[in-house]
Amino acid sequence: MSEKKNERGLKPVYIEALDLDDAWFRCLSEILEHGYIYKIDRGSYAGQHRLEFDFVTVRVKNPAHQIIPIMPEGSSIPAPTDMNYIKQYLSYLLTASKTDTEDYTYGERLVDPKAKIEVDEDGKKMIKDMPLECNQIEEVIKIYKTQGYGTNQAVMEIGMPSDIKLADPPCLRIIDTRVRYGKLHFMLYFRSWDLWGGFPSNLGGLELVKQYMAEEIGVGNGEIIACSKGLHLYEYAWELAKQRTHKYDLEIKT
Repeated sequence: MSEKKNERGLKPVYIEALDLDDAWFRCLSEILEHGYIYKIDRGSYAGQHRLEFDFVTVRVKNPAHQIIPIMPEGSSIPAPTDMNYIKQYLSYLLTASKTDTEDYTYGERLVDPKAKIEVDEDGKKMIKDMPLECNQIEEVIKIYKTQGYGTNQAVMEIGMPSDIKLADPPCLRIIDTRVRYGKLHFMLYFRSWDLWGGFPSNLGGLELVKQYMAEEIGVGNGEIIACSKGLHLYEYAWELAKQRTHKYDLEIKT
C-alpha cells in the first residue's frame, strides 16, 4: 500500500432526506461520488467488487410519507421492492418463524430469541436452542407505557456474540428507540447493508414496525436515523444506480 493511501482518513457521510424514497435516491447519488471500491475477501459475493461508504448516517424525517422507491415513468429500471413485499417482510419481523436452513431471522431475534448451548445427552454432545423468553418489541412498548418516556434503555438487539462464528451473521444489529417530542423514533445500526435491494426493503419493513409500536404506545410516528460502516453497492447494481441518478457518464474504476 502506498504512503498516500496509508495517510488517507475515513470520510463519514451525512445524508438528510424527507422520506424513504428520497433517502434511497440520495444514498445512490452519494455513493457513486464518494464510495470506496474494494474486492470482497469474505462475505456475500466474495471475489467481486463493492462500492461502499466508509461510514454513513442517514436521517429520514418523515419515513411514512413515501415508503417504497418511485421509479421514473417509462423507466426500464426494475423496482428494488414493492409494498406487497414489504408487508410480507413485516410478518418476517414480527414473528419467530424460520426455515430449517436459516440460523436465525430478525423476527426470531426480536420476539423469541434463542441462545445455542451445547448439551450432553447419552454421551453425545448436541447443540440445542435455549429460549430466552423475551419479546423485545412488547417489552419496549411496556416500558414506555408503564414507566414513561425518559429512558435510554428501550433498545432491541439483533446481534449475539456467537454470531461471529456464522457464515452469514446478521446485518442489522441494533434497533434503538426514543420517544421525544411526542413521537417514537428509531435509531438503527447495520454492520453491512446492500443499498440497492436491502436498504428499501429493510427500512420499509422497519417503518411499519415503528408505526405499529407508536400506535400501541400511544404516541406519534417519528423519524428514522440509520447508520452503517458497510452500506454498499455490488457490481451488478452500479449501472442501475447510474441510470437511476442520471449519472450515465460517471466512470467507476476497479
